[in-house]
Amino acid sequence: MTDQLKKFLFEDRSVRVQAVRLHETWLHAQEHHDYPPAIQRLLGELMAAAALLAANIKFEGSLVLQIQGTGPVALLVVECQSDLGMRATVKVREGQEVPPDGTMQSLLNTNNEGRFIVVLDPRRKVPGQQAYQGIVPLEGDTVAEALQHYMKASEQLDTRLWLQADGQHAAGLLIQRLPDHGGTAASESGANTLEHAIVMAETIKPDELLNSDIDTIIHRLYWEDTMIGFEPSQVRWHCPCTRERVGNMLRTLGEQEVNEILAEQGSVQITCDFCGKPYAFDPVDCSGLFTDSRPMPEQDPPTVH
Repeated sequence: MTDQLKKFLFEDRSVRVQAVRLHETWLHAQEHHDYPPAIQRLLGELMAAAALLAANIKFEGSLVLQIQGTGPVALLVVECQSDLGMRATVKVREGQEVPPDGTMQSLLNTNNEGRFIVVLDPRRKVPGQQAYQGIVPLEGDTVAEALQHYMKASEQLDTRLWLQADGQHAAGLLIQRLPDHGGTAASESGANTLEHAIVMAETIKPDELLNSDIDTIIHRLYWEDTMIGFEPSQVRWHCPCTRERVGNMLRTLGEQEVNEILAEQGSVQITCDFCGKPYAFDPVDCSGLFTDSRPMPEQDPPTVH
């Protein structure tokens, strides 16, 4: 497994430590895109964060991290399934320059109207159940700080994050205080363990987080502690777009609108917002969409609105 997420507990079971390192998954996310370095960094960090958080959801479904911005970057979205299959997309405003040294605030929050959104979407909902959506202002200079602000504002578990990304790897470390069990003594022990875990994690260098394997990082930080380790989980790229699903999306547009596109452009060109894979439908392809009488499978359009 080249892309792994690993979980550890301190001996008193009051604090969890998780680490993730992505290579193939991150390369797939960039395969059909040419992201500027600043966007590359932000998206990679958001992917690492999504994997770390999705690993702890207690239902079958997905976690979506979304940053809506008012600057050159309009949208960053990462979706991570409970089985750690991931996809991601970026929307840049047309004609806007993305400087190499752009930050989260300068690229997404120029008017202080940016928003950080977390969506928890169970696959099997009971009647009337909706996906949970939490929204907070976009605060902090980094993805890690924005997420920590969200966790604090939504009264989640005390959480700290360290995230890094470059063109080859995206990586992250999460430290999280677990609920107390056993009264005051357990609470004091957990607080001390959390402080110790954070102090040690603060010594990690960005290059170390990116270029070292998980076991090396955990050993370097906590070699004096007794850590309980769990079996690693595999993280993978998963975009469900297919030609058949894109065809279904075109059918929903209707034959008249598709014919108007053909008359204007000669073919219908669709690019998946997530993986960037291109799909082309010529007049013969489009004609077949509306003469094929087979039932359409369940739709899953490849675009984000």
